[in-house]
Order: sequence, then C-alpha cells, then structure tokens
Amino acid sequence: MPLSEAAARLTESISGAVRLAEPMAKHTTFRVGGPAALHVTLDTLADVAAALAILRDEDVAYTVVGKGSNLLVSDAGYDGAVLVLGRAFKKHRFEDGLLKAGAATVLGVLVQEAFHLGLAGLSWAVGIPGTLGGALAMNAGTRQGSMRDAVEAVTVYNPGKGLSLVRGRDVSWGYRSSDLVGRGIILEASLSVVEGDSTRIRAEMERFLRDRKATQPMGMSCAGSVFVNPPGGAAGQLLESAGCKGMRLGGALVSPMHANFIVNDGGATASDVIGLIHKVQMTVRDLHGVDLRPEIRFLGRFEEA
Repeated sequence: MPLSEAAARLTESISGAVRLAEPMAKHTTFRVGGPAALHVTLDTLADVAAALAILRDEDVAYTVVGKGSNLLVSDAGYDGAVLVLGRAFKKHRFEDGLLKAGAATVLGVLVQEAFHLGLAGLSWAVGIPGTLGGALAMNAGTRQGSMRDAVEAVTVYNPGKGLSLVRGRDVSWGYRSSDLVGRGIILEASLSVVEGDSTRIRAEMERFLRDRKATQPMGMSCAGSVFVNPPGGAAGQLLESAGCKGMRLGGALVSPMHANFIVNDGGATASDVIGLIHKVQMTVRDLHGVDLRPEIRFLGRFEEA
C-alpha cells in the first residue's frame, strides 16, 4: 500500500515525526476535521528534500499546513500527507537591517520581537494568528498594512530545483492572495523594518489589538474571516444586514460580534461549518445579489456537506 510504504520510508529518512491517521482537529483553530492519512513534521531542509522525493516516488498527494488558522478540514479527513515545517523553520534573527524568519515562526512572535528591538513596520499584524508562511501565502493584512508592504524577499524550495529567492517586488500580491504557493514551499522570508520609537510602537500595537478584541471573537475556535470582501463592499456588513449574526447550524455559529466569523460554539463538525457557510452565502445572494467568496482554505472531501 503506497501510504504504509511512504510512512516507512519517511520514518527512516527524516528527523521529524511521522504519524498515520492524525486527527486534524488537533491542528486547526476551528478544532474540527478528520484524520490526515499522513502527518509529517519537517525539522530541517534535508527533511523537506527527502520527504518531497519520497512522496513523489510513492505518488502521495501532499499539502503544507502551518497552525491551521485559516483552514477547514473535512470530517472525512485528507487522503494525502499534511506537511508541517518544524524546528529549523521557527528561528528568526535581525540581520542587515532585515527581520529574517523561518516560515513556521508564529507571526505574533515576530511582531513582539520587532517591538522589543525597537523596530517599526509590523504593528498592524498584532493579533493575527498563524505562521509567517501562511501569512505570506495569503497576503495576510488589515486596513493598516499587509505582508505585501513588509516583504523584501522569500526563500522557496522546489523538488528537483532546490532553493530559490523571490524578491517581494516580483511576487504577484492580491487581496488575501499571492502567487508564492505556486512557486514552491515557502521556507523563509526577510521583512523590511525600520528603527522606531518603542513607546509609539507599543501604543500602536495596543490600539490595534484593542480594536481587534472589541470587534472580533478572539479566543474562540474559528478560522478568522470566512469571506473576502467583495469589490466596493464589506462581507461582514452584507452578512449583518442579511440577518446572519447569530445564525447557527449544529455547533457552528455566526459570531454575534462579527458576522464574517463562524465559530465552533462547542461540538461543531466540519459539516456544520461548511453547511453554515453555504447557508449564509445563499442568504446574502438572495438579498443582495452578491456571491461571497470564501477566504478560508478547504482540505479533504466535502461530499457529506
């Protein structure tokens, strides 16, 4: 069987952990999702190269996941391998006027590090969950800034080609999107920062975080904004005006704080979440004639929904 053979080869060849049938509810901020057939932690660059070669040889599909903060995994799980960057990709340093960090570094850690070093340019990211790699892939941001504004260069890995450096100016950045995923596995990035006043940086961070806490269900099991804002509008406002706040399906609930957030209110399944997504999409379409496009990623089979 390809998966068992792949698992055996991976266990022999890499330093990171290899798990079979790993529940993805443990690895997403929604706290829902069935098992990944393989869950592989890649602690070194050698692990990345070896794992991709083995998965290609064994014809096993794979996807790269960070902290699962923008991800909904099907109750049926995922038939391929979930790859997670580990130890070597959680390091960061300030060097040559740039904040350089591995893709597995939690974005909030970088925001705090910049503050402690008296560096300005990342305050807008305070409170945004997830890893640097995920933030780069989706051009995470707020009204105050986005990854596009901060990135000097990104290092990616491609099987058979090795490492390559992509300049920030050469990335096709979009609204909550970038073309980095198509360029390879994101391993590291260099972020532009400037010397600033620590008191002013702290005040900015506190203001942004206070606003976020007042308007978003922070601390709840969710995956951030569910839908991207349509041209010229705001998804949250459309959902609220359509009466979607407080709408529920099973354990999934449209947040009473912000209509563009769906939370796991206790015991939700992925089917509950995807069903509620479809329900509010239809409600907005019927009332406003707008088709809301999901911002979150979907992984696995969703036939049950």
